[in-house]
Amino acid sequence: MTLPSLALPARFKRPPKVAVIRLHGAIGAVRPGASGLSDATLAALIERAFTKGKPVAVALIINSPGGSPVQSSLIAARIRQFAEETGLPVHAFVEDVAASGGYWLACAADDIWADPASIVGSIGVISAGFGFADLIARNGIERRVHTAGTSKSTLDPFRPEKPEDVARLEALLEDIHQGFKNWVSTRRGDRLAIDKDLFTGEFWTGTRALEHGLIDGLAHPLPKLRELYGAKVKLVAYGQRRSLLRRFGLNLSAEALVSAAEERALWARFGL
Repeated sequence: MTLPSLALPARFKRPPKVAVIRLHGAIGAVRPGASGLSDATLAALIERAFTKGKPVAVALIINSPGGSPVQSSLIAARIRQFAEETGLPVHAFVEDVAASGGYWLACAADDIWADPASIVGSIGVISAGFGFADLIARNGIERRVHTAGTSKSTLDPFRPEKPEDVARLEALLEDIHQGFKNWVSTRRGDRLAIDKDLFTGEFWTGTRALEHGLIDGLAHPLPKLRELYGAKVKLVAYGQRRSLLRRFGLNLSAEALVSAAEERALWARFGL
């Protein structure tokens, strides 16, 4: 005896759901009450997006000027872990900017989409600071430093730079840069243009980034996801919760102000 089909008529079927993770801000180890992206603050959110409510895909909405390479790597690795465990496709959409660590996060997706005016790239590593050796000398200030270990005062901003310290720093930056290049090359593969060095730290508009193979097309989230999953696709948003202090603009500690200034400088590099 053949049992009747229990399939629901099309009008009763639930529309497909895409989990949308918003990744907005600078990337780094985030202090309590501060804004930004870190593996610790995003871990539970990423897990919920991939596992709650049976989504058919996950979309990343990225607006980040970069930051910590380690946190970028940890967040991207977590996204890939859940993508592989669940078998869900991941799509990245760039808003204003996905540069440096922001582009690292975008490469965690299976495909990347951007606005023609988005800023994309900056595949490089930077270390910046200030030197005050002449300033304190002019003001009669004596710098006293005592260490156990010859390298403990490396790149002390109150002492003149030493060539050996600079060489050591450049070697560290090169190691990190190589890891960044390996990640992008692995994730983008033969989609990358072979006639241009894309790893100099240069960045491009979405239009140029498409020509260089850094993204897969020019598109916005809703129309592209409707194209991929149907006009009735439902988008379920997952984002970080702001602390009460930040909601009311009360996080005015010196540490918070310095953190805000550092983040402002990252955005300013891209005219934002």
